[in-house]
Amino acid sequence: MTGVIGDPDLPPRLRAILDAEDPRFSDSEMARRRAALEDAMAAAGVDHAVLYGAGWRGGAVAWLTHWPVTTEAVAVVTPGEPVALFIQYYNHVPQAKRIARDCAVSWGGAATARTVADALHRRGAVNGRVGLVGPVPFAQHAALAGVCRAAVDMNAAYTRLRLVKSAEEIDWLRIGATLSDMAIAALAAGLRPGLSEHALADLVERAYVPWGGTTGIHFFGVTPMRDPSLCVPAQIPSTRPVRRGDVVFCEISAAFRDYSGQVLRTFAVAEAPPSLYRDLHEVAARAFESIAAALRPGVRPEALVAAAALIEEAGYSTCDDLVHGYGGGYLPPVVAMPGRPRAPLPDMTLEPGMMVVVQPNVITRDGRAGVQTGELMLVTEDGADSLHRAPRGLVRVDPRRD
Repeated sequence: MTGVIGDPDLPPRLRAILDAEDPRFSDSEMARRRAALEDAMAAAGVDHAVLYGAGWRGGAVAWLTHWPVTTEAVAVVTPGEPVALFIQYYNHVPQAKRIARDCAVSWGGAATARTVADALHRRGAVNGRVGLVGPVPFAQHAALAGVCRAAVDMNAAYTRLRLVKSAEEIDWLRIGATLSDMAIAALAAGLRPGLSEHALADLVERAYVPWGGTTGIHFFGVTPMRDPSLCVPAQIPSTRPVRRGDVVFCEISAAFRDYSGQVLRTFAVAEAPPSLYRDLHEVAARAFESIAAALRPGVRPEALVAAAALIEEAGYSTCDDLVHGYGGGYLPPVVAMPGRPRAPLPDMTLEPGMMVVVQPNVITRDGRAGVQTGELMLVTEDGADSLHRAPRGLVRVDPRRD
């Protein structure tokens, strides 16, 4: 394959999924999801569910139907009836019919909101309750108000369905993690003075796009190590060139369909890192190991905060969340250090099959310097298993001078 940087290092079973012309979950997996959603609907006392997505953002639609949501897409779920999937634009309908599973796929019409309301009316929703999942916009909600007795927010219930991953989902996440590791390897190999932050994005995308990977995120931070002014990566890259003596830190998620890894690393460019960065990364590495050792079934978020207490004891702080759930969205538990503004810690315990990103990204209290280290991990009966193989540590890159 021309232009490919490296080759995905996957066992044959996972490589077969990556290489498939039309990668699909099994019939039993898709049936499991439909049954789980209908159980959640019954618990919420709803007769129908509307799953909404738009602009490549629609986790619930993709999870239930296999359609990744290009523009607007709405799935209508009624127990005992086929899922009705409405697609905008009309020219996206043919591929949706090929890809979507166990659905009746149709164009959403001139106004998807009206089309969905008509479908619910035909399904007898006038006297029923309709559950809503996803960022349902005002027009959709207003159209539904006239055809059902009550609309019920089911987003929290849907989120609970995504916390524990099936074996097949874990396989797809491992593929996404491998593609993300390839991006880190490409960055380490190609990073050199003169590259803009835009060029760094191009560098990492070339590692996974030839294999069908897509970009979840690639955030970069670039600042001089001896006069830093940046503690976390920027979400929007700039034209600033990398210079000798810079630190480059990143957060990268390359996705296989909706399933991505997440890996965070730090690089020193062409010079040994000064003591400040060595110390920042040493504290971050110790915090990572401490949190990873605490990950096991039954553990509460408070224990993860306690495992990272050494960060603030060392005189440092954090800007990023310390830990967050992953795989199907930015999921609970979202855990932050007490030294920064944060939401209340969630009332929950870890379970086998949950995915979390551990990212103790240590920064100075004045916010002028920071490092990134972390990765996606699977909670198992015996502890935690990293999905990533990208080398950890503060890596010095010494590109050959032209």
